Amino acid sequence: MLESLKEMFGLGPEVDYKELMKQGAQIVDVRTKAEFTGGHIGKAVNMPLGELSSCCNSLKKDKPVITCCASGVRSAQAKSILLEKGFTVVHNGCGWRNLNSKL
Repeated sequence: MLESLKEMFGLGPEVDYKELMKQGAQIVDVRTKAEFTGGHIGKAVNMPLGELSSCCNSLKKDKPVITCCASGVRSAQAKSILLEKGFTVVHNGCGWRNLNSKL
């Protein structure tokens, strides 16, 4: 169970986000529209957490997904939602600024 929690919050094994991007990863920023407008990763799409279940159909299930938010809490929830929706390769990128520095 501890390992599952670590992975959910992005504390598991080191993820090579640059490699995921080469594989066509989709970055999903789950912050509010106002937060997203205030600054975001250029290639990210904004799908606020409360709307994620209804709008994630536009994402490709055969490509990796990286979730991000402000701190990592909402992106961890988003990861769980996407896994429940049938996405198989989902990574919690945690805070968008930190993730941006790893791309």
